[in-house]
Amino acid sequence: MKYKIFVDGQEGTTGLKIHDYLSGISNIEVIKIESEKRRDSEARRDLINEADVVFLCLPDSASRDSVSMVSNNKTRIIDASTAFRTNQEWTYGLPELHKNQRGKIQHSSRVSVPGCHATGFILAIQPLIAEGIIPRDYPASCYSLTGYSGGGKGLISEYQSSNREQLSAPRPYALNLNHKHLPEMQLYSGLHAAPIFTPIVGNYYQGDAVTIPLFPGMFLKHVTARDIQELLASYYEEERFIRVMPYDSEAYLEDGFFNLMACNHTNYLDIFVFGHKDRIVLVSRFDNLGKGASGAAIQNMNIMLGFDEGAGLE
Repeated sequence: MKYKIFVDGQEGTTGLKIHDYLSGISNIEVIKIESEKRRDSEARRDLINEADVVFLCLPDSASRDSVSMVSNNKTRIIDASTAFRTNQEWTYGLPELHKNQRGKIQHSSRVSVPGCHATGFILAIQPLIAEGIIPRDYPASCYSLTGYSGGGKGLISEYQSSNREQLSAPRPYALNLNHKHLPEMQLYSGLHAAPIFTPIVGNYYQGDAVTIPLFPGMFLKHVTARDIQELLASYYEEERFIRVMPYDSEAYLEDGFFNLMACNHTNYLDIFVFGHKDRIVLVSRFDNLGKGASGAAIQNMNIMLGFDEGAGLE
């Protein structure tokens, strides 16, 4: 049986990457809308209801509009926008979140793809909260250094077509502390309050590293940085795409510097633990276009359709 797949928003950064992944998967038929009809609601409605799985690579309001067009019980939606990530009627598409999360995704007709920064934050800190090490009222903070492709075509064009000197330096943004990923970062990590989060865009195309500083003196249990690494390694030992690196290993640094591009063009997410008895730093490294967006969307589709989870991704 071939499943029909439609990408609504096929010409955006995420949509184009999803099409790349789909080209390597058998047992599917990709149906496309003609470019001149991509704003034609009736043409989109027809394709949405014809498809077995629809990827939504659209702004939030447009995603909601597309979901409202579904008029059957067959079409399953995988939404890459922020619109439904904390909606309890949708399944959060992070298979590694809990042991039963894959089952929820497999049987769901509505799956929301996590935000890139949220993915790195949640996967690093959630097990420590679930294990009662970090209190739920912990005053968490993090920052993320990411490539400009995460900003979509507008930001890509700005970086690739401008010679402005300020674009050569990293640029913090969302300094109103109201980034759109904060609700999911709080909800799915288990924290009582959202972290203070500072995203930073750099002058390179893709690659993301989310860094979380921790103070062991505020933990509920006495644990060392090495204990944290061992706990995370055990938690994710059966996960195909999550790799917990050896504790404080210089072997994974380059002359002491961290390479945040090492997961580019893959669906892997690497978690590092650095520090000592007084201070700990967790770092999640991944491709913001891979595990942080399109790769995660494909991973969810594979689970929903009963395919090998790595189909098209490896």
